[in-house]
Amino acid sequence: MNFQELLDAQRTGQLAGLPEDWGQGRTLFGGMMAALLLDAMRQQVPVERCLRALSISFIAPAALGQGVQIDVELLREGRAVSQLLARASQDGQVVALMQGSFGASRLSQVQVAGLPAPSFKTAEVCQRMPWLPGITPNFTQHFDMRWAVGGLPFSGNLSREMGGWVSFADVQLADQRLDECHLLGLVDAWPPALLPHLKAPAAGSSLTWTIEFMQPLQVCAANSRFAYLATIEHAADGYGHVAAGLWDSQGRQVAISRQTVTVFA
Repeated sequence: MNFQELLDAQRTGQLAGLPEDWGQGRTLFGGMMAALLLDAMRQQVPVERCLRALSISFIAPAALGQGVQIDVELLREGRAVSQLLARASQDGQVVALMQGSFGASRLSQVQVAGLPAPSFKTAEVCQRMPWLPGITPNFTQHFDMRWAVGGLPFSGNLSREMGGWVSFADVQLADQRLDECHLLGLVDAWPPALLPHLKAPAAGSSLTWTIEFMQPLQVCAANSRFAYLATIEHAADGYGHVAAGLWDSQGRQVAISRQTVTVFA
């Protein structure tokens, strides 16, 4: 299944089990889990209320090969803003939580453009992260990531910054209109920015993740190429704090991300 097919299968109740090719170690790729939660949440919000921000906690591994139950609770619906909570569970155990804030547009005197896109080399001359079965996570086969700043995981590169170009690798998505679910996948496809600091493979994962979206979301195909840049703000005691941005092919900032990352080395 490609990214959209997996979302559609979960929505229609036809996803019998989380597929191995979307695995991240022993669990489902975090960006896919977040997209499943958001897709379920979006069904309960008026269409004119745009997604403004999400806060996600990964509680436990989501076992591959098993189905996942998603429950959505409307916490409050005001005149302009809706607040919702979504839970993903397996065998009665919560594996992920998401709190979402959706807000309708209103007139405002405050208008500030997003931060400018980073200046990267063209994607064609940047190093691509290879998919190596049994070495790199299974889900990476679905993405095209090109390094422009920093190093690949476990390369001993001590840069605070890591990033480059990212897109979906599946050409079947060419006619699919991009939405925030796709952005979650594109942002989280990148490994934790702490991993290039290591010289040997070690486990690392997101503990919490907050992400905000610039609205209205510009129309583009889901296989478009985006620029991503992450900055390590602090790391110690096995935890790191990383801020990141995502920009579309026109240089418009579309998302702001922040993660608390655990690293076991």
